[in-house]
Amino acid sequence: MKNQKFKKHSRYVPGFHFLTSRMIIASAVVAIILLRHDGFYHTTFFDLLASLSLGSLFFYTRQFATGYQDRIIRAGENFRSYRLTGKELDQRFTKNQIVALRFTHDEEYADLIQKTIKENLHPKDIKQAIKQCRADYHRIWLRCAEMPKELKLVPIAKSFDG
Repeated sequence: MKNQKFKKHSRYVPGFHFLTSRMIIASAVVAIILLRHDGFYHTTFFDLLASLSLGSLFFYTRQFATGYQDRIIRAGENFRSYRLTGKELDQRFTKNQIVALRFTHDEEYADLIQKTIKENLHPKDIKQAIKQCRADYHRIWLRCAEMPKELKLVPIAKSFDG
């Protein structure tokens, strides 16, 4: 299994992040051009309305998904902090600091939490301070072909039953 590196923490899905967004922008531009060229008709207005609706749908779909993801990460890291240190996460942590801390291996977690609070580390600094990465192998795979062959579905945290 390949180790995760600092540079690989973000993931882009080209079909969603690049292709779909550009198609929606292109449809809005074409709709505006048609509206100006042909005048204000039901069809030209509908084209503009449809492209703006698609743009809003694209934007809010991404916002809602990342919002839920952040809540799940916060809950998981709060539990992890309690499991490893006996305390919940400090309220001074920002959302981005908590997201960065999730890649910290259990052995260095408590020290990095203290350092982050003491020095108010930027999320990028937190990720760079990690000596041993706790990789995220539970990503959403679009196709089975993308999934590494040697991937074993092993939980990140210890199981509850032993």
